Amino acid sequence: MIKKTTENQHHYSHFFHFIYMRILYLLLIVSCFFIGCNKNQHTEEHHKYTNDLINETSPYLLQHAHNPVKWKAWNQETLDQAKAENKLIIISVGYSACHWCHVMEEESFENEAVAKLMNDNFISIKVDREERPDIDQIYMNAVQLMTGKGGWPLNCIALPDGRPIFGGTYFTKEEWTKALTELSGLYKNNPKKASEYADKLVAGIQKSQLIEFNNSQANFKKSELSGAVKLWQEQLDYKEGGLIGDTKFPMPNSLGFLLRYSIQNNDKSLQKYAETTLTKMANGGIYDPIGGGFSRYSTDAKWHVPHFEKMLYDNAQLVSLYSDAYLATKNELYKKTVIETLNFVEKELMASDGAFYSSLDADSKNKAKKLEEGAYYVWKKEELQALLQSDFPLFQKYFNINENGLWENGNYVLFRNQSDKEFALQNKLTLSEVDLKVKNWKQILLTARNKRPRPHLDDKTLTSWNALMIKGYVSAYRAFKNPHYKEIALKNANFIVKNQLQKDGSLYHSYKEGKSSIVGFSEDYATVTDAFIAVYQITLDEKWLKKAKQLTDYTMTHFWDKKTNLFYFTSNTATGLITRKMEIADNVIPGSNSVLAQNLFLLGHYYSNDVYSKTAQQMLNNVKENALQSPTEYYNWLNLMLNYTDNYFEVAISGKAAMTKTSQLQSYYLPNILIAGATKESKLPILENRYADDQTYIYVCVNKACKMPEKEVDVAVNKIKNSL
Repeated sequence: MIKKTTENQHHYSHFFHFIYMRILYLLLIVSCFFIGCNKNQHTEEHHKYTNDLINETSPYLLQHAHNPVKWKAWNQETLDQAKAENKLIIISVGYSACHWCHVMEEESFENEAVAKLMNDNFISIKVDREERPDIDQIYMNAVQLMTGKGGWPLNCIALPDGRPIFGGTYFTKEEWTKALTELSGLYKNNPKKASEYADKLVAGIQKSQLIEFNNSQANFKKSELSGAVKLWQEQLDYKEGGLIGDTKFPMPNSLGFLLRYSIQNNDKSLQKYAETTLTKMANGGIYDPIGGGFSRYSTDAKWHVPHFEKMLYDNAQLVSLYSDAYLATKNELYKKTVIETLNFVEKELMASDGAFYSSLDADSKNKAKKLEEGAYYVWKKEELQALLQSDFPLFQKYFNINENGLWENGNYVLFRNQSDKEFALQNKLTLSEVDLKVKNWKQILLTARNKRPRPHLDDKTLTSWNALMIKGYVSAYRAFKNPHYKEIALKNANFIVKNQLQKDGSLYHSYKEGKSSIVGFSEDYATVTDAFIAVYQITLDEKWLKKAKQLTDYTMTHFWDKKTNLFYFTSNTATGLITRKMEIADNVIPGSNSVLAQNLFLLGHYYSNDVYSKTAQQMLNNVKENALQSPTEYYNWLNLMLNYTDNYFEVAISGKAAMTKTSQLQSYYLPNILIAGATKESKLPILENRYADDQTYIYVCVNKACKMPEKEVDVAVNKIKNSL
């Protein structure tokens, strides 16, 4: 940049300097025109270091592209180099929105002395866990076996062939330096000992979560399921919601199971617990009342102070949960939460082509231009007073700008501890007056917040997370009938078909800047199949059901282990990993095996396919004992078990008004039904020979035994409810 001249500088000097700089500028433009200019060249001149990650597309890997560490991406070339140079491998796994990943980068990976130690003695590989969950899964398992815990950042030291020998999560600079020094010394002086330890650890990885084929006859009892729920209830926090503990994680599908179980079994206490959790989360600081959307988790027991990153998968599943909960309770707070969360998703995480991005970072720049966790979201009291002026005293009560809302360094995290109805009564206002004021406050604060530096966006698109978001939009459409939600669900479903689904029936896992990459994992096939079944149910377009079946057949060909009737996480075409793992347990996202089992159960009904039905039943039978003993870790399996222990209804609607009646039926909370419908003759086994030109009939069936067809939705619903 040319500095401005001061008044006492010589005018001629200023003039010639100006002309000289203009000539240089024109020469640069001309040279770029004839020989071309590298867009990255100018940027890279400002960085002292640039490593191989500069060639990657992952936002997380690109964040590390200018570390002094000679990071490499996980690929065959890097693995071959480690073997050729006989060097230990550092496998460092994280993700773009991870706060402690950023801290370790600043303390260790940007430190030149630490980088030299790593560069001299190791091949250092950076992995985006969201892009490569297969790698993360293996080395996370290793760290959990070594330390009894896991998390991110995940840092593992492995032999040149990839077998792990040491690992942990976050390390201080001193801890990391000490570990690197000792391990490089051990490998140089006693490689045999390191190899023997690696053998034992790999054997442990292969055996962990190993599920064997259960030869006993599948028999799922209601009493067993109720026993598992009672065991689970010992861990429930009935006062604050969630599980008992100092931190709170939203577990959407886990809570969805408890809501379903409580309603199907008329358990009022458990239903109240589920609703308490839903309300506390929606009112808590974990939810962003200004811009909408949920953060990853809260760092306290009251859902107040979040870990501020916003993940697509959390918000997708929570939209489904709150939509279902609205159908069950008609609580307006749940409806409002869904609407605001989807507004956030479309504003912050959706591309013009219908793809959804992955996350927003926890950190953003504060007034001192330094990265600070939550800087974008928190408020100083003085700032709020200046913005809201005479309305501040009322706002202060509503959002707890007091000792309850205070976090640290004079920052407040907005949250609520009473309903709008209670607040209106307490402050002698009408509900409509409260609603108007809150809308006004939110707009004022949103305008102010938009002037702050924004959190970093991880703009890669993950197939599995997008499928969860499709399911979220489908759930919202079923609950609220907003045609826009259906439109967005279809737009993203078509995006996946166009960009992520290949001609051979396989899926890509990732997409960024017009390029699809990384061979899909079982989680991609599981969630996309689930999403396509859901899209079929709101459109009655059988192409989505056919695509779901085709994906399932591909999954059975390339992921299925016939010995156990369970599915590997990686395809049989995958290379470069020390073992193939199976994802059996459910986490914040249900495990791929439990989702695949649910899909097979549904498709078995739709297509009268015994192979699908028997596979789903066998999968559940294999994990039944684990699920009954550890219900919080197998909640989605228990959800499948509910289909066997309680009545499960096939509802087939055939006739010209099938779409209208299907939509009406979906206005009820009926988690134990499968919906099929057609407005014309259909060859789908569940609908075949049921079409009539002059009338639309609703067939309610259980285990292929059907009641007399009905013409009215409310009559069919009463039949279902009275059978519970």
